[in-house]
Amino acid sequence: MLRMTSAAPNVDRAEADLAALVERVSVARMRATVYELAGDRYAGRRVGTPGGHAAATWLAERLGELGAEVRLSGFDVADVRELYETPVLEWSADRRARRLEHRRDFVEHLASAELPHPRSAPLAGPSETSLRGRWVLAQAGDWARVCERAEAQGAAGVLTARGADADGWMPKMIAGPPARQVPVIALHTEVHARMAEALAGGPVQVTGSMPLRRIATRGHNVYARFPHTPHPEGGDDREGGSRVLLTAHYDGVGDDPDRRLPAAADNASGVAAVLEAARVLSAAPAPAVRELTVGFLDAEEAGAWGSAHHAPALPPDTLLINLDGAAQLHQAASVEAGGPAHALLAVLDQAARRTGVPLRAGAMASDNRRYAAAGLAAIGIGMGMPGYQTPAETPDRVQPDTLVAAARLLVATVWLLSGRARPDLAL
Repeated sequence: MLRMTSAAPNVDRAEADLAALVERVSVARMRATVYELAGDRYAGRRVGTPGGHAAATWLAERLGELGAEVRLSGFDVADVRELYETPVLEWSADRRARRLEHRRDFVEHLASAELPHPRSAPLAGPSETSLRGRWVLAQAGDWARVCERAEAQGAAGVLTARGADADGWMPKMIAGPPARQVPVIALHTEVHARMAEALAGGPVQVTGSMPLRRIATRGHNVYARFPHTPHPEGGDDREGGSRVLLTAHYDGVGDDPDRRLPAAADNASGVAAVLEAARVLSAAPAPAVRELTVGFLDAEEAGAWGSAHHAPALPPDTLLINLDGAAQLHQAASVEAGGPAHALLAVLDQAARRTGVPLRAGAMASDNRRYAAAGLAAIGIGMGMPGYQTPAETPDRVQPDTLVAAARLLVATVWLLSGRARPDLAL
């Protein structure tokens, strides 16, 4: 419940208005949005896919229903990693064969060369003199140097080590370093250790494929501008107040060829909270700010292409709040401020105090950084992503209380930026 902080009658009234406004946030609407975007027909919402474009269209329709002026803006995206078939990895020692499970036991390394068909070869340690025609077992911190030797000697490929999450999944990514000239496969650390132990005791045979290619595609941002209306008490504040942009990326990493990756936390949850905040603010009895816009951004997972396309076109006085993850609030929401955001950060802090949302400084490597790099006041907020970029990132793991906290924080921040509740906080 919103906490009141002043006894002045006019401030009390404004605070009461804000308290009533944040109570309009609907958890049912937000959960419905999360379940919709995580559904089968969107297929993980990767940039450039039919599922990704369908999600953009659905969001544009929802924003239009709120009375916003909506448009889609297309842009080119390069070097997206596309896994077009399920990769294979098997190894054998002491006449015993072991077939490994993709995303549990091994995963694509984003620097891998394409290997469309399985290749069988003996396994070698990185210190062996000759690597030609052999798979090479490299340590996680040494894979790049081993790749150089493997490329020079014509090795079959390189196997390196990588950890898994608490659920035992190895997350999927679609943007990474430049491609090597040899296939590179990342093994679960435990599998890597077992292979190394087996290799120390005798010959090991490996069969692996990596049907991973790099593609160019096209993304689509969804922009919505909510029309300005005069204050009911008279006058028109077009020349004053703040120009606020709320953003969240709607794209995901896309499904695997044989598995769903619902992308419920990252970032259907953030989109749901921004959409609900926009609904509440657009239906408020008085406009909260000079201009309120929403951007649902594409291609964040491929390298934040959507925000890079958008940021240079914005007026320099735009105040940006980006929400990436609103699924599992633990001790506090992570907040990163960039650009000339000191005053905006102070307003966010006041909104957090009023809505009871704890904040802490933390890295938020998301679209907010593109806007900050363009010289805008930009804040990134994150409230957790259980199952991050794995099949376990399902809608049931998105906590309703976290969705409510995120939406209320956004609503309160935008309202306070108008100066109605506290004139000294207006920017």
